[in-house]
Amino acid sequence: MRLERKMDVPVYDLSLIRGIWEVRVKKQRQRQKKEQERMEQSALTRIEQQWQYRIYCKTLKTSERNQLHRYLERTSMTDVPTCTEVEQQNQTDQQDQKDPDQSKLIFQLNGDRWSDFPRELQWMTYLREWHVRGTKIRQLPDYLALFTQLTVLQIPQNAITELPPEIGKLTELRELNVSYNRLSRVPPELGNCENLERLELTGNHNLSELPFELSSLKQLVHLDIAENRFVSIPICALRMSSLQLLDLSNNCLTDLPQDMDRLEQLVTLFVHKNNLSYLPQCLTNVSTLKMIVVSGDQLTCIPTKLCSNPDIKFIRLYDNPANAEKKKKKKKKEDEEKKEKNKRRRWREARQEEVKDSREKEFIEAYVSSLQDRDTVPYSTTKVSISCLL
Repeated sequence: MRLERKMDVPVYDLSLIRGIWEVRVKKQRQRQKKEQERMEQSALTRIEQQWQYRIYCKTLKTSERNQLHRYLERTSMTDVPTCTEVEQQNQTDQQDQKDPDQSKLIFQLNGDRWSDFPRELQWMTYLREWHVRGTKIRQLPDYLALFTQLTVLQIPQNAITELPPEIGKLTELRELNVSYNRLSRVPPELGNCENLERLELTGNHNLSELPFELSSLKQLVHLDIAENRFVSIPICALRMSSLQLLDLSNNCLTDLPQDMDRLEQLVTLFVHKNNLSYLPQCLTNVSTLKMIVVSGDQLTCIPTKLCSNPDIKFIRLYDNPANAEKKKKKKKKEDEEKKEKNKRRRWREARQEEVKDSREKEFIEAYVSSLQDRDTVPYSTTKVSISCLL
């Protein structure tokens, strides 16, 4: 019978193992990127696109077809054939008479009558910005990867439950706003959007973590993950070296990590409406820090340098106990009423709750911005009610 041999392996520096792992992840991501580029350069995709375009043109009227051709003239789809030479001439004439404002290339969609994206959107790959708000849309279209020139994707206050992996192909994306939707996770492919500068994921409620692959967002300066279920700061957020604003308000945080000074360019930190009892000493090492907003109800330990530094606006907000109790009773009553109503009614109530949350957030931002221009630290004006009804 063979005796098992035990061996103790000493590990002195976990950062070395972490570094090796990050290098492997980066190489794997590069291989996947090369494979995607190879598939995109394949002729099959282009042939399929042309056939779908021809089929779609058969369903349009002449005026609609002419308008579509005028749009496509500004796209990268230069190999898509036009139907007739006459239509091509009309397209050129109309292009000369177009309004200069149309060069903004913005797509807008508003209202709860929309439950899906319009079919003709798939041919408008020249668009640079999407602004979709207040609809019943649950998912992004499967042709999203074709919009390689997209720089702004604003889709707040919808019913979107997930972001597709194809979002990683939007390499020109600068701003992404998916606030007040129903996300429970963020795809790791979002880390391929390395030009992203602004990411807003406020008020998804079921969101509790971010993938480590988002560490590659080195150009990100604004990260807003307020009103979710984070119990700690995501590791990837501490590796976003260009981050200037971090909003973690209204989550389930009980402490902040001791290595927050890795955010060497951080200017504004929002951590109010959490369960923090202390602030770490490492925050005093962030020389660029200008403003900290924190709830003062449970805060017992604060670095002296943060309070006494005249260059930092240290703002403590306090909940009004009476209003908080009223808010709890009202919320309980609303929950009981929601159980008795049908599915459509519950959806509308959820929409109203999202609007209320967004207004409360706007109130806090307006209040904080009013303090930024003051010369002194506002000790006497920090006691405000953030549970007021708007």
